[in-house]
Amino acid sequence: MDFLVRAVDVGFGNTKYVTSASGSEIRCTSFPSIAYPSMRESSGQPGYERRKTVAIPINGLFYEVGPEVELAADTFRATQMHDRYTETPEYMALLRGALALMKQPSIDLLVVGLPVAALATKKAALEKAVTGTHDIGNGKTVVVRKALAIAQPQGALVDFAVQHGKSGSIEREQSLILDPGSRTFDWLVARGMRLVQAKSHSVNRGVFDILQAIAAEISHDIGTPYNDIEAIDLALRTGKNPVIYQKPYDISRAMPMAHSIAQQAVASMMRWIDASYSFQNIILVGGGAYLFKKAVKEAFPKHKILEVKDPLHANVRGFQIAGMNHAPKLFGAAATTAQGGA
Repeated sequence: MDFLVRAVDVGFGNTKYVTSASGSEIRCTSFPSIAYPSMRESSGQPGYERRKTVAIPINGLFYEVGPEVELAADTFRATQMHDRYTETPEYMALLRGALALMKQPSIDLLVVGLPVAALATKKAALEKAVTGTHDIGNGKTVVVRKALAIAQPQGALVDFAVQHGKSGSIEREQSLILDPGSRTFDWLVARGMRLVQAKSHSVNRGVFDILQAIAAEISHDIGTPYNDIEAIDLALRTGKNPVIYQKPYDISRAMPMAHSIAQQAVASMMRWIDASYSFQNIILVGGGAYLFKKAVKEAFPKHKILEVKDPLHANVRGFQIAGMNHAPKLFGAAATTAQGGA
């Protein structure tokens, strides 16, 4: 009997999910972790222009989520950046939005992620919430038979081992995985593929802190509040200055502040780990890797900092691989894993 495994990583900045898995090829995509609530389903409203979003019904409201969600934006961008994030309707809307976009009516095992600091306290509750029947709107549902929650950087470790052909040798090595996300800077110490809980943790010092600090600097320079976080993020990723009042703004002026915040996050981590010389692998992943790379290198000057292709989706790719490896244990040793495309 075949079993379908899928993975979703609902982050504070982006929701990443697997669209198909065929052999060693895992396809992923993502959309912003923004959910706009409305009293009625958006496609039924006057003047509605079709966009790449889905409306997820939760508690009497419709939450619009998806790749083009910013076309639904109002002047207030609501974000849920706190420790009870996984318990919010916005989190569930983003998760169900990913399920809707996968176009699979049922999933045997769904793998999801948590920040390292939240794993021990949130794992059981999240797995329970994810398991069952999910209403994705328009009379459609998705059934999730079983769920597995793992630490987000642990997915990246699995992805790294597969990408670099180290699935066997890494069992004898000690690794440090660094995952700067939107809200949290996560790190995971592992012996082989096993988490060393006492040395792994998260701090609330992520990409969003950097973007907000740069926005504050720009506001000071131009003399009016500036809060186009997306424009700053795009400018940092592409190296092209944002256009403000029809003129390019030299964002390099704010980079010392960005670097200072990254250094703060890395310094917090250094208090948790010891004997850095014992790490065979120091792996930097996540959507914010490009902003933290310099600070990480300064902290580990004698190490080569390893990276993976497409670091934004490293966690969710690893979730998929871990789920496919775990499925036979859940469903019986004779199980094979269905990996078809969406």
